[in-house]
Amino acid sequence: MDNPTQLSPEKDALRARAVAKVHMRIMPLIFVLYLVNYMDRTALGIANANGMDTELGLTATMFGLASGIFFVGYILLEVPSSVLAQKLGARKWIARIAVSWGVVASLTAFVPSYEWLLVARFLLGVAEAGFAPTVLLYLTIWFSNRERPKAFSLYLLGIPFSSVLAGPIGTWLIEAGDGVMGLSGWRFMTLASGIPAILVGFVALVYLTDRPQDASWLTGDEKQAILDDIERETEPEVRVQHGGVLSSMRSLRTWVMGLAYFGLVYGLYAIGFFMPAVIDGFAERFGTTFSTVENGFLIAVPYVFATIALVLWPRHATKSGDIGWHVLIGTAVGAAGILLAAFGDSPWLVMIGVSACATGVISSMPLVYSLPARILSAVSVGAGLALVNSIGNVGGFAGPFVTGWLRDLSGSTEVPFVVLAGILLGAGVISVQVQRTTRSRNAKIEKALSSRQ
Repeated sequence: MDNPTQLSPEKDALRARAVAKVHMRIMPLIFVLYLVNYMDRTALGIANANGMDTELGLTATMFGLASGIFFVGYILLEVPSSVLAQKLGARKWIARIAVSWGVVASLTAFVPSYEWLLVARFLLGVAEAGFAPTVLLYLTIWFSNRERPKAFSLYLLGIPFSSVLAGPIGTWLIEAGDGVMGLSGWRFMTLASGIPAILVGFVALVYLTDRPQDASWLTGDEKQAILDDIERETEPEVRVQHGGVLSSMRSLRTWVMGLAYFGLVYGLYAIGFFMPAVIDGFAERFGTTFSTVENGFLIAVPYVFATIALVLWPRHATKSGDIGWHVLIGTAVGAAGILLAAFGDSPWLVMIGVSACATGVISSMPLVYSLPARILSAVSVGAGLALVNSIGNVGGFAGPFVTGWLRDLSGSTEVPFVVLAGILLGAGVISVQVQRTTRSRNAKIEKALSSRQ
């Protein structure tokens, strides 16, 4: 809702205090979960730039396929996994997913060939299936429409933070672990990357609380304030909805928002997996050379700016109420940035362009998630978010694979980056249209409800 109901100062203070306690209790662990999750996903790019490509004989296309096949397993089980999460409880399912993906991520260190790498990446996708929509479902249980963009953005801070940390930590592990237990550096780094997921999965199981009603760390009045806030901020369209879990599959706007998320995920993983190679190529392209650790810090630079934007941009969108337009502005910044990176004639211009692209893409992601969360009932929101995530994660496969294929085909990054710019702009246009349609439908429903009174 763009204009939330006004509360008395006392009730609003109670609501704010309760929401703040929820943020402090659950968001740090949710953030750590996604931080570890994304570090595991992007470790492959660091490994590839530091010996894996040579040891396993990978071309850019082969690496793109190994990066993207993760999403085949992920997408196949995304919706079923999310339905199970809704039945069994998000807390238990989050813990199960984290432990299983940590085990598979660590075992990837021992793949003997490219074919086994494909198997390991596919199984990692199977293990992680349902993670993002289950976490988002968990957040919809605790936060109202007004609070969700901020909560989603804090969750997604794991992307830029992990990217800031992954480069320096990953390259340090590669150098320090080379030869340990007879493993090459990239294998040691891969082995170490899965262990935090296993640990944080067990912490989530014992620390998180399923519902506001079960929270011993909230007072009775604070519990009710949370529940009232969620009810008060529910859109008129959602209040009159009927149907079960599968009703989200019949919503055209849910499918369309999946296409918007496809564009963002396409860009996120195209940048994430190929940025190490782009920076590593500075020597050939511009005659500049950096050490392995220096390359790791350069990889982190774009995500520092993305972190700042991910905190500020969703908050501004929530205050203005124009979520769709904020997505379009973010994707336009991303498109302009990747074009600058494609045609820039110095390392500085390339880094500015990649930074702008990462900033625009990542700051738009929580906003795209928040739109379907506004139009689906509590019964169907888990499956709906899983559908959006499944369609979007096709971009996780397509981004690295198509980028690698176009790079091999054209011999440069210009063509794949121009394609990426067009896809990003399309995602922004879709988001604006979905917001317009949602506002129109809610206005009609409110008018109909008023006429009955």
